Amino acid sequence: MENRKIPKYMQLKRELLTWLQSGRLQPGQQFPSENEIAEQFGLSRQTVRQTFGELEKDGWLERIQGKGTFARNPQRRESEQVKTIGIITTYISDYIFPHIVRGAEAELRSRGYRLLLSSTDNTKEKEMESLQLMTSQPLSGLIIEPTRSAEGNPNLRFFLDLQAKGIPYLMINEKYRELECPCLKVNDESGGYKAASYLLERGHDSIAGFFKRDDLQGVGRLKGFLAAHKDYGVPVGSSRVITYTTEQKNDLPFQEALKLLGSPQGERPTAFVCYNDELAVMLMEAAAQCGLRVPEDLSLIGFDDSSLAVASGTKLTTLTHPKTEMGETAARQLVGMIEDGAEYEDVLYEPELIERDSVITRK
Repeated sequence: MENRKIPKYMQLKRELLTWLQSGRLQPGQQFPSENEIAEQFGLSRQTVRQTFGELEKDGWLERIQGKGTFARNPQRRESEQVKTIGIITTYISDYIFPHIVRGAEAELRSRGYRLLLSSTDNTKEKEMESLQLMTSQPLSGLIIEPTRSAEGNPNLRFFLDLQAKGIPYLMINEKYRELECPCLKVNDESGGYKAASYLLERGHDSIAGFFKRDDLQGVGRLKGFLAAHKDYGVPVGSSRVITYTTEQKNDLPFQEALKLLGSPQGERPTAFVCYNDELAVMLMEAAAQCGLRVPEDLSLIGFDDSSLAVASGTKLTTLTHPKTEMGETAARQLVGMIEDGAEYEDVLYEPELIERDSVITRK
């Protein structure tokens, strides 16, 4: 190491860099103490401290108070400093979304990441604003729930920008079909099939289905609903399938349910399959307004096993959604993509039907 023309701290720096660049010391591995280095190379602690300061400034070392000095990789320095992950969902404080967000947040906090949240209110314009907000600041990665996924992706350029910047992202509940990214979602088609077949097996041959058509979850659940009827040889009348958009969700399904339930007893449906629990609870009110009882006069099945399913007097038969587990897994996978360059396949959760009080068998 001896070279009188080069300061001692620089000579030591070169030597220690060979340890780091050769892999003798791996990122995250604890570095020998200043005393140990000083003794090994016959230098003063002041010289060693000056060398450590140079290596820390260049991103090769990290000093943690009370723990010691650790090796780092300066090529990963910027992303490690950011340690921020964004989550964009259609809603944040409503329905099942707090559970998804809490699951992700708990996992991210345990890995040293902070969280940025943004809601699109299920509009493409606000999705664009959320993507602009997230991509305008240092960011390690993104978890995204597509907005109105059945209506295409007018905000494609923002996702292409993420790819160009090397910012990993994944999607939950659905994904835009043209994008190659991991997606964690429920098998919605299977859920729609299970709901309809459960009712058909219990003697219901006049079932109405209510499905949201501007997201692919609703499209999948409708597809499963129709497939079950086909397999059981029961035709579906056009008046028995009600589809609606986000803007219509608070009014149209309710009004259509009132029309169906206002039919004479032999003509009205005996059961409803609902896009989600939120809608099922609303349609319980429609039944009550028509003087009908659930499940004696009308059976109902929801979807998502939300807190609403057990909030009313009649506990709702419904299909499961992983919620918290989905948030945790999405966060874990995204951290793997950021820190290790890991690649993941799509995760497809199989919904299970939970039997409660809102369905009876017809004789």
